[in-house]
Amino acid sequence: MRTVLALVRASHAPPTVVVTALAVLLAVEAGLAPARTLLVGLAVLTGQLTIGWSNDLLDAGRDRAVGRADKPLATGDLGTRTLRSALAVAVVASLALSLALGWWAALAHLLVVGSGWAYNLGLKSTVLSWAPYALAFGALPAVPWLALDPPALPPWWMLAVGALLGVGAHVVNVLPDLADDDATGVRGLPHRLGARVAGVLAVAVLLAGTAVAVLGPAGPVPAWGWLVLAAAGVLAVGSLGRPGRAPFHAALVIALANVVVLLVRAG
Repeated sequence: MRTVLALVRASHAPPTVVVTALAVLLAVEAGLAPARTLLVGLAVLTGQLTIGWSNDLLDAGRDRAVGRADKPLATGDLGTRTLRSALAVAVVASLALSLALGWWAALAHLLVVGSGWAYNLGLKSTVLSWAPYALAFGALPAVPWLALDPPALPPWWMLAVGALLGVGAHVVNVLPDLADDDATGVRGLPHRLGARVAGVLAVAVLLAGTAVAVLGPAGPVPAWGWLVLAAAGVLAVGSLGRPGRAPFHAALVIALANVVVLLVRAG
């Protein structure tokens, strides 16, 4: 049980669960049958596990150097051999489950997972650190739609919201670890911009995502959509003039609103 819990911690469980849940909800919106919806969820779950576990394997030295107590591989609570074995199983499972969805869906999911691996393998230390997140989140809605029979593409605005949500998620995810990353030589775009400018960027990008989610779908914009957009705008503007972590917290709230609007408007 201790090993299982350590594997869960090493998987970056919160984002893994959130991305998997989002994929399942998108599959329901796309109209997939329950069995296909479950298949999408399992494919995305195993794919996200490979991203989380490969990240901890590749960053083990950095995590030990800065004393990351939340990393079981760095603390010794999880063995390298065990994590490598779990990673190999997840890779095989993800490939098999993706192919079971059909070639087009498998290719879209390969783009999602491949983007995560590209980030882990080095892009996170470059000015293009945002690109894997944009590609992965932008491609995620395409997985369930391409799993339909016949395959279809999701609406353009859904892909755009996903990409903007991905960039915002990247910045928000990195902000708490800027100091540790700098100490170990990781300098992505948020590190180069600095905490304050990066926080502003996260809020701005996510607010743009809210606007696309509200205004992008065909037909009249519902009253609640205007209210959400106005509230996100007020929250964004109000956070930009405040010191500390205000932009970070505002970005989290706006990101959650984006996910809700995306799912509601998709229906």
